[in-house]
Amino acid sequence: MAKDKILCAVDVGSSKISTLIASFGGDEKLSLIGVSAVTSRGVKKAQVVDIEDAVAAINESIEAAERMAGYSISSVFVSIGGPQIESSNSHAVVAIAKPDAEIEENDVLRVNDAARAIALPASKEILHVIPRTFTVDGQEGIRDPIGMTGVRLETDTHIITCSTTSMRNLMKCMGLVGVSVEELVFSGIASSYSVLTDTEKELGVVLVDIGGETTDVVIFVDGAIAYSSVIPIGARHVTSDLAVGLRVSLESAEKIKLYLSRITRAPALPETEFLETRSSRISSTQKSKEEPLDPKTVGITEDIQKISKKAAVDSIIRPRIRELFELVGKEIKKSGFANQTPSGLVVCGGGALTVGVLDQAKYVLGYPARIGKIEGLVGLTDEIDSPSFSAAAGLILYGSRSGENDQFNLPVLAKSLPFKEVIQRGVSLFKSFLP
Repeated sequence: MAKDKILCAVDVGSSKISTLIASFGGDEKLSLIGVSAVTSRGVKKAQVVDIEDAVAAINESIEAAERMAGYSISSVFVSIGGPQIESSNSHAVVAIAKPDAEIEENDVLRVNDAARAIALPASKEILHVIPRTFTVDGQEGIRDPIGMTGVRLETDTHIITCSTTSMRNLMKCMGLVGVSVEELVFSGIASSYSVLTDTEKELGVVLVDIGGETTDVVIFVDGAIAYSSVIPIGARHVTSDLAVGLRVSLESAEKIKLYLSRITRAPALPETEFLETRSSRISSTQKSKEEPLDPKTVGITEDIQKISKKAAVDSIIRPRIRELFELVGKEIKKSGFANQTPSGLVVCGGGALTVGVLDQAKYVLGYPARIGKIEGLVGLTDEIDSPSFSAAAGLILYGSRSGENDQFNLPVLAKSLPFKEVIQRGVSLFKSFLP
């Protein structure tokens, strides 16, 4: 019986650091066996700003997940984000090496290498080169050209770049924790693996991942990524607005936000009964919104007066959410794919649970919208039944497909090791043969 493969994902966010451990067996099912989430420290806007604090928080998160899973982790897939994430689309053309024979993998590698030959400042580094589509002798829309015949191979690729400093600091933190990094993955790409369906990607969809201090925007067209960016506003800005507007501490503001955003799941009713009770539910909801919020019921010990729920939602939370989706709208317009996303918006991340998110998304952008639900995992799925685990769950799914060469899914790029690390590994291998 083949031994199960163990995968570990670490989502380093601004508000929390999540670690998931899953086993990948012969039945090709990803079983979640370890889950952990700790408050983020040493990270601002998804970038490491204090290595010592970040290492302590990452280590705490990984150790908690290891204890739950009963495994010691040696390598991980890690998410990376931040406002310095940028993207561009590149086009490249090469002549096929053997015009009289079939297109080989080497031809695809050459055209992808040609596509990544773009001018970059010294402070930037390529994070992903994602082939979108291929063209063989003028025939467009080809997903996988290997095995076809032709003399001219073209490709359109999506290139994501990141700050070199951010990447190196995050790699250093993982090294100090004692784990090797399988791959750094843009958090928006990771989330797309866990919450988007193949149909949505094919038709065209906008993924909006609302984190603590940043929001990732990823647009899929014809089954491939066409645009990605990061907006430097997140759910924590809503908390800050509540703290200022209600004159309370940030901790109390967070409790108020979570209380107001709490979703009450009503049981499903037959259609006739639903229609009969609909008006009464609407009136009771409106009455609930108009009732003042007693700080004691939320667990606030500060000496403050009762708060108007309606004023907090309509005057403080809603304007900030509207501003966020207006910025998302600008990114969609900037991408040039505004008319190619009939599937609308899929909102995920911890900020997706904020009250009024879907209403504002539909109102500001005019797209259909839904909250992303994590799919593709079994096991301890109840522990991650929240859109806040979208990126971490997506990293696990990304890692499980790392051996696939599927153009519909994102291909995982070959990673090159620094020369120093190659030498060190060679020395270690040589010593292992010594008596």
